[in-house]
Amino acid sequence: MTAAFSRRWMFVLSLALGMIFAGLPQSAQAQVTAFKQAVAEAAARDADIAAFYKANGYKSLWTGRSGRERQRRNALFSALSKAGNHGLPTARYDAGGLQAKMKAAKTERDRGLVEVEISRTFLQYSRDLQTGVLVPSRVNRAIVRQVPYRDRTSYLVNFSKSSPNGFFKALAPKTTEYNALMKEKLRMERLLAKGGWGAKVPANSLKPGQSGAAVVAMRNRLIAMGFLKRTNTQTYDAAVQSAVQQFQLANGLAADGVAGAGTMKELNKGVQDRLQSIIVAMERERWVNQERGKRHVLVNIPDFTAKIVDNGKVTFSTRSVVGANKEDRPTVEFSDVMEFMVVNPSWYVPRSIVVGEYLPALKRNPNAVRHIEITDSRGRKVNRAAANFAQYTEKSFPYAMRQPPSKGNALGLVKFMFPNPYNIYLHDTPAKNLFGRESRAYSHGCVRLADPFDFAYALLAKQTGDPEGYFKSVLATGRETRVDLKSPVPVHIIYRTAFTTPKGHTQYRRDIYGRDAQIWNALSKAGVALRAVQG
Repeated sequence: MTAAFSRRWMFVLSLALGMIFAGLPQSAQAQVTAFKQAVAEAAARDADIAAFYKANGYKSLWTGRSGRERQRRNALFSALSKAGNHGLPTARYDAGGLQAKMKAAKTERDRGLVEVEISRTFLQYSRDLQTGVLVPSRVNRAIVRQVPYRDRTSYLVNFSKSSPNGFFKALAPKTTEYNALMKEKLRMERLLAKGGWGAKVPANSLKPGQSGAAVVAMRNRLIAMGFLKRTNTQTYDAAVQSAVQQFQLANGLAADGVAGAGTMKELNKGVQDRLQSIIVAMERERWVNQERGKRHVLVNIPDFTAKIVDNGKVTFSTRSVVGANKEDRPTVEFSDVMEFMVVNPSWYVPRSIVVGEYLPALKRNPNAVRHIEITDSRGRKVNRAAANFAQYTEKSFPYAMRQPPSKGNALGLVKFMFPNPYNIYLHDTPAKNLFGRESRAYSHGCVRLADPFDFAYALLAKQTGDPEGYFKSVLATGRETRVDLKSPVPVHIIYRTAFTTPKGHTQYRRDIYGRDAQIWNALSKAGVALRAVQG
């Protein structure tokens, strides 16, 4: 705030206070003036707080003697005492410091300064709890989520008119997922206080039939994690193998019952690691604290799945392939709205692939990538024999490239469109072999579906009595055809390494792009810390 603005603000304030206090006794005027001037001065550093107090005539919200203000104070300090349950940076709010300042306030001016400080803490806490501690894009530019921030002044206005306790209860996401994650967080914190899951398994890998100290350590760890009933076996027997399979399923691993290197790495991760994933997932849940659509598509990048959710329940699920973890290929996180699908699509090759991958090949051999058409600015096919591709650079290459509809098309036989600036969409693929792999990060950024036809049927079922028959009739024409969705469907591309199942169990996935590690580091710098809870 500029000095000139501050001077103007204080001038307006003095006029306003003069009118307000004109009829009061001199001693009362002095007290009220001292409080309100202190509020105005302290609030001047924050335009939103200043606007609120100006609008309410510089009356107190927190520090007065009325029962209403006492309720507000109690509700705020009660909420701040539970901030750690949400994985928030408790030190940021300094509840103890605020209470001490309130007790130490001897004059009306002191009270006015504390009044504004409490409001500032209230705003910080409210926004942190409702829409997150961090700004996603500042952590990683591929997290382009539009966080539903609320107007800061509105928090104060709404709180002043609301039930104090009810206001705070309404801030956090009301999703089943958020509540389940918080419940799991508290359970894990108690587990951490008891020492976690015990000793790590001292082996790089183990196979069924083996026995010895390492098998016993793995047995004990599986028991502590809840995947194996208590047993004294010292052998990697059928029960242990089944427990390993259950662990693998809960961690997105190939469920072969063999504790290979990948399984052992996940098995030896401690409670602290899992707690970090849960806290990050809660922060991510706050970033999307808004209505997601009664029907929506949910793509979880590290889980390699795409799902259709209807009224909170998953009604369709398929495996997916996501962007490779290199250069500019990782899949972007964002939300948009699916408007249509294209059956028998052409693949209009992205410029980055044209000049980065195909142009070098064409320079070596004009007949390279024959399955791709090369077209000029008017859409006319370029005669490869007459073109001199060697003369062009990445910047000067004047042509576009297109792969016509076919079974071998890079997009397969259908793509699902939610037009966005990142050129991301869901689509079929001829490379079906990739869906059998444990880790499926291979694309240029788009999301490939293992069951694209069934996905299309599920979407079309809302607008036709025979979705499969209709889709196949369009497919049989062989022509590129746009099919609009009568009711567009929100699409949320998320990144969750910790998430819960309908039965309340928590599953974990590997941090394939390292984004959750970045978020945890940023949360730590903001003051979020792991804690062990007795009880």
